[in-house]
Amino acid sequence: MTLLSLDTLPAGSLPCAMEARQYLFAGRVQGVGFRYTAKQLAKGFDVTGWVKNLDDGRVELQIMGEAEEIDEYISDLHDSPLGHHIHEQEERAVPLFERVGGFS
Repeated sequence: MTLLSLDTLPAGSLPCAMEARQYLFAGRVQGVGFRYTAKQLAKGFDVTGWVKNLDDGRVELQIMGEAEEIDEYISDLHDSPLGHHIHEQEERAVPLFERVGGFS
């Protein structure tokens, strides 16, 4: 068996851990193209997940990827024209997804 020493890897090539998060957005987030925009925005990031409207008027987004990708995605979502519709945001870690590809 060959062992790989972390000392021999080029800088920046360490594998990053995947994580999954759930976001709940409140405000005027339904009927304004939030889900469509969230899906379109995800195309520019190395993330998978889904977004859906909830009966209580919030939008739920579950996303999986490297922490930096998720953080940049959420930042861009807030910077999009929808950002001013978000009045509250809840975030929590969730188990990694299985058999999920793309963003729906």
